Amino acid sequence: MPIHTKPANFIYKHNIAIKGTDLLLTTEGNLPTSKNMESLCSIALDWFSEDLYGYTALLLKNDAEIPDNFTLCPIRRFFYERKELVFIAARAKSLLSQRQMYRFCPTCGDRLLDDTTESALFCPTCKIKFFPRIEPATITLISRGDEILLARGKRGPYKKFACISGFVEQGETLEECVAREVKEETNLDIKNIKYMGSTAWPFPDQLMLEFTADYAGGELKIQEDELEEARWFRRDQLPPPEDLPQPGSSAWNLIFGNANK
Repeated sequence: MPIHTKPANFIYKHNIAIKGTDLLLTTEGNLPTSKNMESLCSIALDWFSEDLYGYTALLLKNDAEIPDNFTLCPIRRFFYERKELVFIAARAKSLLSQRQMYRFCPTCGDRLLDDTTESALFCPTCKIKFFPRIEPATITLISRGDEILLARGKRGPYKKFACISGFVEQGETLEECVAREVKEETNLDIKNIKYMGSTAWPFPDQLMLEFTADYAGGELKIQEDELEEARWFRRDQLPPPEDLPQPGSSAWNLIFGNANK
């Protein structure tokens, strides 16, 4: 299904306005109206609509001031509080991010255009289509009896205790990725790898594939350039809530979905 861009056409059921990793909502907690979206175009970098899914998405400039009667809400919060809008919010965020990152053909440098038949970008010179990318990543909760392994990453602003995660590499299966990431980051061997579900994570374009596994051996030794620390916690003695993942995330799903098992 093609993506439509300028001129904007705000006639759809849902209107998604994004700034950074936040959604723009009215102070009453609602999505913008069509009239709101028209006024927001003056402070927007990009916008598009998709007929198939009945929504319009708009990306605000980084330095744009939030209009009166509006507030920002982290998109992550929608993953728990507004589950009926997760698909559209995640899709809009990912596509808007990619439209900013991939504006020119990597082969000839020509400006990419919206394809007229599919959700893709098109090079008018090379005649090549570039489809939206999805980066699969595994995230794994490891159990040892009544204990689970939680770790804090060293890179980036996220410093909460979570599960071991990493991107799938070319040529490996999901299960091989799980075992490799765990071994690289913790020096532990695991067994009984079990798929539990998945979560779209458009920051910018991940698909989180959730697993559980059992400890099979090895002495805990962290990969110091990746992790700040990793520790075993009893299921009834977890870190305080402020040090744990937020509801709606894959790590939260794994930790609390299995906390009483």
